[in-house]
Amino acid sequence: MGKRVFINNLSAFLPNEKVSNAEMEDIIGKISGKKSRAKSVILRSNGIKSRYYAIDKETGEYNYTNASLAAKAVEGLFNNKDELNNVDCLVASTSMADQIMPNHGVMVHGELKNPPCEVVSTAGICLCGLTALKYAFLNIKAGESHSSVVVASEVASNIMRSEKFEAESEYKLAQLNEKPEIAFEKDFLRWMLSDGAGSALLSDKPNIKGLSLEIDWIETLSFADQMEPCMYAGADKNDGALQGWMRFSDDERSQQSIMSVKQDVKILNDNIVAITVEKALLKIVSKRAIKATDYNYFLPHYSSQYFREKLFAGLENINFSIPYDKWFTNLTEKGNTGSASIFIMLEELFNSGQLKSGDKLLCYVPESGRFSSGFMQLTVS
Repeated sequence: MGKRVFINNLSAFLPNEKVSNAEMEDIIGKISGKKSRAKSVILRSNGIKSRYYAIDKETGEYNYTNASLAAKAVEGLFNNKDELNNVDCLVASTSMADQIMPNHGVMVHGELKNPPCEVVSTAGICLCGLTALKYAFLNIKAGESHSSVVVASEVASNIMRSEKFEAESEYKLAQLNEKPEIAFEKDFLRWMLSDGAGSALLSDKPNIKGLSLEIDWIETLSFADQMEPCMYAGADKNDGALQGWMRFSDDERSQQSIMSVKQDVKILNDNIVAITVEKALLKIVSKRAIKATDYNYFLPHYSSQYFREKLFAGLENINFSIPYDKWFTNLTEKGNTGSASIFIMLEELFNSGQLKSGDKLLCYVPESGRFSSGFMQLTVS
């Protein structure tokens, strides 16, 4: 069976001041000086009212790197440096690190400056935060680690600022295109994603004082054998296949905004619930013998309020209906922070005073990269 594994503390770090919908274009910019025609429609659909950026509102300059943002979340777990120094494993994840090499995890370690320890980084999109947590969970369960830190962080604004798209806009104008707007699959994500970091401290013992969250299990599933890429960066997509950024010249990369994040919205809408909820959860129900009535709280990561009712319907379709009064999310106030979102949700609930010993939590994290899904069961102890 291995050791029992507990989350002893959670920390979230959201950079700078809250950014309202009205302020967004002032901070991430207007492409070619023009307001986005898609912005208002997308914001109305996603329901997000505020978010955070690692950009100083006054100067317009970045005041956090991805690694330093992650380090801030980790530091929030501890009362003093000595506690951090006892950590023997650091697992860090992000969708887009500050650099291709070296590993994001070692950059976070470099920011923290805690003594030498095992450092691992997981890659992906939204699900990489949960795969990082699973590594730490299994490491402690096997007795290889006694005190592990997991952190997920995103600085999505790095690839959403208007200057990243100016070369493409100018190129289109040079081609005598009268309307050089950025394609919807790129503009769409500028109004969906934001910056933030969340962290968890794991050990093989519950807290002596206060509540802990015992990790019962974590399940992740990829459906890439059935699905083409849907969300991607550093590539272009043709006939369902990706061509990576290294196959483009420098001019092509800028003229086509190859490094930007894109999402095929039609594939997303048609498949995200059917695959990451219905197909994935049915497999887990069969393996784990769980039922909807087991849970006091459901923490779903979804990118937009648009998917809320669709997710509810998907659960109903497989006879796993969880009433809305058991749902916990902070998307509208803290934004879609990708891999960090599940930690930012858990931190708020953990510190809310709502939880009581014996409560069971079901966490759900999908990603549309090539359609993967993760579920996790926690028990309050």
